[in-house]
Amino acid sequence: MNKKKVVAMLLAGGQGSRLKTLTKHIAKPAVPFGGKYRIIDFPLSNATNSGISDIGVLTQYKPALLNSHIGIGSVWDYDRNVGGLRILQPFTSEDGGRWYTGTANAIFENIDFLEEIDAQYVLILSGDHIYKMDYNDLLEVHKEKCADVTIAVMEVPWEEASRFGILNVDESMKIVEFDEKPENPKNNMASMGIYMFNWKKLKHYLVEDSKNKNSSHDFGKDILPKMLEDGNKMYAWNFEGYWKDVGTVKSFWEANMDLLGENNTLNLYDKDWRIYTRPKNLPPQYIAETAIIDNSLINEGCVVRGEVNNSILFSETRIEEGAVVNNSVIMSNCTIKKGAKVNNAVILEGITVEEGEIIGKEGGEEIYLVSDEGILVE
Repeated sequence: MNKKKVVAMLLAGGQGSRLKTLTKHIAKPAVPFGGKYRIIDFPLSNATNSGISDIGVLTQYKPALLNSHIGIGSVWDYDRNVGGLRILQPFTSEDGGRWYTGTANAIFENIDFLEEIDAQYVLILSGDHIYKMDYNDLLEVHKEKCADVTIAVMEVPWEEASRFGILNVDESMKIVEFDEKPENPKNNMASMGIYMFNWKKLKHYLVEDSKNKNSSHDFGKDILPKMLEDGNKMYAWNFEGYWKDVGTVKSFWEANMDLLGENNTLNLYDKDWRIYTRPKNLPPQYIAETAIIDNSLINEGCVVRGEVNNSILFSETRIEEGAVVNNSVIMSNCTIKKGAKVNNAVILEGITVEEGEIIGKEGGEEIYLVSDEGILVE
């Protein structure tokens, strides 16, 4: 990738309200995932693995933990003298302080940053998806087509298509219609929220959009439909790897469980495409003689004396003797006490499941979200 010409802008300010208590105190991109990571680790790692040297991370909702996790970007090799990572939060100007009012507005408010770097291409990323992608593949198609914007797409289940921006294309993958979250989608080719723009073209539309008082200042609702209406060269690029929008408690649980599946295509053990995260420097896990473990991920500092089946344990979690955990995601510093049974659950950090307590039903379809506010059933 031509490092001097591509700048990534990572939108990481989402509240993620559909994740309920998972995002009560932290932004959605900061939500823990997969035993040791946070959701934002995936697009950040994709960017550094793709050779992108300049990246702006746009934060907004409850950013403290997210900012601390990212730091100066050293985990992802972004602590550089030239280029690197910058956290871009809403700021005060001569017009007063203001929040980002939409995805497009967030980029518009940081035009000076992009101009300073002298970007030729701007890659827009979302901070709340689980996937591995080489952004060079997207850039290559963008250049081949001489496109103004190229959108990464993938087929989603028909029953979920109305949750996404749906693209209709011709035989050359040129976009002929863009439908943002249609009630009756014409196909299931969904936008992944990953866009490669020519910067000069994007800047023009961001400035024009900022003047429109009736705009919601959103890429999917405003910028992309307007560009299509004006006859710009817009193409779709079909992504065939693993991708999950963890927008609900159930999809979050499913994405974690996917890591344990026989046909898991999100390979966390690929040395050629590592997912990086901030290390905690904890002692090794301890598996007692009384422990029974089957098809599970057990992270650092865990002490397991009970039974764990098809589950993910984050760091420093304790499973006492006689406790049973099935098909669950147990976050850091939790304790499952003697005789307790946990099924199909997502248990937030620091929770203790008391002795003999039963959460969920073995073999059931409901997902149980456990926090200090109680238990929510999804």
